[in-house]
Amino acid sequence: QVQLVESGGGLVQAGGSLRLSCAASGLTFSTYAMGWLRQAPGKEREFVAGISWTATSTYYADSVKGRFTISRDNAKNTVYLQMNSLKPEDTAVYYCAADRTGWGKPGPSFNSWGQGTQVTVSS
Repeated sequence: QVQLVESGGGLVQAGGSLRLSCAASGLTFSTYAMGWLRQAPGKEREFVAGISWTATSTYYADSVKGRFTISRDNAKNTVYLQMNSLKPEDTAVYYCAADRTGWGKPGPSFNSWGQGTQVTVSS
């Protein structure tokens, strides 16, 4: 079965940076789109970023455009999320997700999830 293991979360001051990683197994990684979603306390899970199976297309939530960058390394079965200029409102549990359609667009096709990694941004 699909297994996704996130790492790289932590506590950072506003304006700082973090890089999240997600190691995937149990799937043909190079054929899946990958993405990151997040869930803040008391809020619904929301799409953050997605990357197509070829890495030629990326998608971002408006709230993170220009600050976050998603990338993938198919040789390592790993997807990354580089987060710069972090804000307190970025505080959430960040989840890696897989999309077997290969497109990576926001929506319900992200249906395999990791356990999440906590990101806390202090003001």
